Amino acid sequence: MKAVSLFALFAFTLISCQTDKKVSKYPDTVGDITFDEKLDEAGFKKCGALKDKPFSPQYYNVSQQFDYKGEKIVIEEKLKKENIFSEKKINGYITVRFLVNCEGKAGMFRLKHLDSDLKDLPLDGELENRLLKFTKSLNGWMPKEIEGLKVDYYQYLTYKIEDGKVSEVLP
Repeated sequence: MKAVSLFALFAFTLISCQTDKKVSKYPDTVGDITFDEKLDEAGFKKCGALKDKPFSPQYYNVSQQFDYKGEKIVIEEKLKKENIFSEKKINGYITVRFLVNCEGKAGMFRLKHLDSDLKDLPLDGELENRLLKFTKSLNGWMPKEIEGLKVDYYQYLTYKIEDGKVSEVLP
C-alpha cells in the first residue's frame, strides 16, 4: 500500500511540474483582429493595454458618440465628394472594421460584404476596394482613454449599398 501511495505522489508531482504552456488558438477577446503581414502595414502598432492585458475595447464598449473629428457627417461629406459607386445595380452592405490605436491612427482593416438577404456574398470587388481605400484615407479618428490610460479601440463603418450607390453610412 505504501508503494502505491508513493507512486501516486511521484506521478502527481511529475505531472504538476510540467512547464509546457498550452497556447490558445483563440484570441484574448472575441473579435480581436490579429496582425497579418499580407494585409496590414508593418509600421502600424497597437499601443494600448488595460490592466496588463492586451485589450482593445470594441466600438460599443467605450462611448456612445462617434469618435471622429466633426462626427459622422464629415465622413459622409467626404464620401459624397469621392462619388464612389458601382456600375452594377447591386444591393447590400460593405463593412470595414479596423483598429484605432492610442495615437488616433487607424490600421488592421478587415472587410466584410453581405448581399441584401444578408448572405456572405461578394458584391463588386472594385466597389469594395474603393470603399476600403476611402476608409483607410480617413485620418480624423480620436484617441480614447479609459481610467486615465490611452487605449486602442475597434471601430467599423458599414456602407449600405442600394442600386450600386452608397445610400447610408452606419453606425
